[in-house]
Amino acid sequence: MARRLVVPPHRQGGQAQYIEQPVPDTAQDSRLAELMDWVRARLALAHTLDSLAARSLMSRRTFTRRFHQLTGSTVGQWLLGERLAFAQRLLESTDQPLDTIAALAGFGSAVSLRHHFRKAFAVSPTGWRQTFRGP
Repeated sequence: MARRLVVPPHRQGGQAQYIEQPVPDTAQDSRLAELMDWVRARLALAHTLDSLAARSLMSRRTFTRRFHQLTGSTVGQWLLGERLAFAQRLLESTDQPLDTIAALAGFGSAVSLRHHFRKAFAVSPTGWRQTFRGP
């Protein structure tokens, strides 16, 4: 089937396929949309469920339920995904060291960045940079 679709059936070296995740339509809840944009602009900060619920002027339970309805994931999963996506962009577009990228993306340390990156993409941040770095 992959040959019919002209798509490689697998990547070399056992690497996982890399697919951008679609962004949910956030127009249905402007408070959450604004909060998500605010968090994306401040990934380096420590965000907690309670602080985000308070910022969106909702109870923790309501915030959790509405966030899950909007994104299909938990706050923690979404935040980790945003941090990983930001780290990917930095790895592809800058020469900054891993410690700096980890701090900017909110991981705190290069060790934490490496752990989450390898778990999510089955490749190290350095490997990602070498593979996807533009000319």
